[in-house]
Amino acid sequence: MRKNIKTTEGIFPMPVLMIATYNEDGTVNVMNAAWGTMLERDEVILNLTETHKTVKNIKERKAFTVSIADSNHVTEADYFGMVSGNNTRDKFEKSGLTVTKSDNVDAPIINEFPICLECEFIEYGNAGVIGHVVNVSVDEKVMTDGNVDISKVSAIAFDPYTHGYYKVTERVGEAFKDGLKIK
Repeated sequence: MRKNIKTTEGIFPMPVLMIATYNEDGTVNVMNAAWGTMLERDEVILNLTETHKTVKNIKERKAFTVSIADSNHVTEADYFGMVSGNNTRDKFEKSGLTVTKSDNVDAPIINEFPICLECEFIEYGNAGVIGHVVNVSVDEKVMTDGNVDISKVSAIAFDPYTHGYYKVTERVGEAFKDGLKIK
């Protein structure tokens, strides 16, 4: 038996993405966004409203980074989603995290998050921010044999049903192979 519920944002998992920009004074701003994904192989789309300080910064600087949040930094990731850069100027400093300026775009890379997509701003439309991925940098600690090892990344996902975070670590199948058993 099935039951109808009121939640409409029912796709799980939703990635926990840290969107980082520079403010007009050069300080770092970061927001937590679960509403984002790949639009094309080299483009991301983030469903963000224009009221976010991050969106204002992206439009001004024409760049941003997207980091994959991990289980070691759930507290910081959640904080970035709870506190607005419009109201808290030292939001990033309070987190205790560190950044390195990207060599590829005018945006910060958060050192503690293991994967970072460095993006050039393309446009803002009804669906939000679209960016072109010009580089992906990865902490070598989460790589095995030259490839990203998702079990080492310990990425977190947002559960829209109960507002929880879950660690994504266990491989359960082989894409483009397991389905051949039915074919």
